Amino acid sequence: MPEYLPLLLISLGITGVLGLAAATLLHVLANRFSVETDPRIGQVLEVLPGINCGNCGQPGCSSFAETLVKSASSGSLGSLYCPPGGESVMAQVSSLLGLAVTKREPLVAQLRCGGTLKTAPERVHYEGPKRCALAHNLSAGGSLCPFGCLRLGDCVVSCDYGALIIDPDTGLPTVIPDKCIACGACVRACPRNLFHLVPRGRKERRVHVACQNHETAAVALKLCKSACIACGKCAAVCPVNAITVENNLATIDPLKCIACGKCVPVCPTSAIQSTFPVPRSSEKEA
Repeated sequence: MPEYLPLLLISLGITGVLGLAAATLLHVLANRFSVETDPRIGQVLEVLPGINCGNCGQPGCSSFAETLVKSASSGSLGSLYCPPGGESVMAQVSSLLGLAVTKREPLVAQLRCGGTLKTAPERVHYEGPKRCALAHNLSAGGSLCPFGCLRLGDCVVSCDYGALIIDPDTGLPTVIPDKCIACGACVRACPRNLFHLVPRGRKERRVHVACQNHETAAVALKLCKSACIACGKCAAVCPVNAITVENNLATIDPLKCIACGKCVPVCPTSAIQSTFPVPRSSEKEA
């Protein structure tokens, strides 16, 4: 028998005993400090889209599932909502948690800028990397409007669903409603906060102010011919008081707006746009 064999066996024995002791200790500690997980969290997680977009206000679907289950203990989900999943997903979640289904109108992304290649032509050529985030930090953009779209397409790149394209005629990103799931990726990608998630509206009828320029009328028009000049004509004709004019800019509350279209033809710069045809005053007279 080799001289080293007894020492080897002793070493192996000691190692085995220490390993067994460590495993036993870990098992005891795991049982002592384990946190019992509500099985409904896993069930809710299976219902959620699983794209971890963060548009629900949580880091991802797993965190959102936990928040939903915790909120359910109060008897309501409150304002918690999954925009990409929409009503169908939230209905399943409510059913799993034994709550009444709360209806909420589906959302769609909307660009609030009308600075096209024609109305806000390029005055300065940008030579840097074709990234909106970088251009925003380095300059006011090709049109020199510090509030307008930079037209470099960070929003298009951020969309995983092909719901955004750059219109070659206008130079602006265009939302394809049928493909948009309201994940909010474009909202986060735009350095100038030009994208907003708004209710789709009945039969996709929406009206909005395609401008976020807070400069005075004279300055705004020098930068963009379709800029809002805060004249207040839109607010004067709105039958439901959905339009307010503050800080040199008109805004339309999508929750109040009934999409009647009365504000569209009275806007002198065509800053107010609609997703449905509205005849201008001259067309009505003809």
